[in-house]
Amino acid sequence: MEPEEDIARDIARDVDRRVDRSVDRRVAQDIARGIAQVEGHLLWSAEMADIRRQAVRFTAQLPWLTSAQRADVERVYVTDRAAVSRAILLRVRERALALRGEYGERYARLRARCVAWTVAAVGATIGLLAAVTLLAR
Repeated sequence: MEPEEDIARDIARDVDRRVDRSVDRRVAQDIARGIAQVEGHLLWSAEMADIRRQAVRFTAQLPWLTSAQRADVERVYVTDRAAVSRAILLRVRERALALRGEYGERYARLRARCVAWTVAAVGATIGLLAAVTLLAR
């Protein structure tokens, strides 16, 4: 077999591996996004169920309400609490995104500092070993 064929085959194999990895990465990202959406839906459904339970508990404390009035109060209560919950969740999301950015920057600075200290330590060690070697001659 010719060396050019070996090189071409190796390049093709490497490209295939990279394409497979990028496809796997995209699939993994799609799966993670889907899981996050399902989790968000389940969390919001649980929040709404809790709000509805609280509305029923609230109207139970008002025994003089008629059935129609009770239904109206529950509807208003649920609507109001859902709006409050949504606003809180949006604020939490914004803060989480801000924190992600802050901590990402801090991590990058810390990583750069650690690399710099490691390079300095390795350089000092090599210099020390070179000096000891020269003095030992």
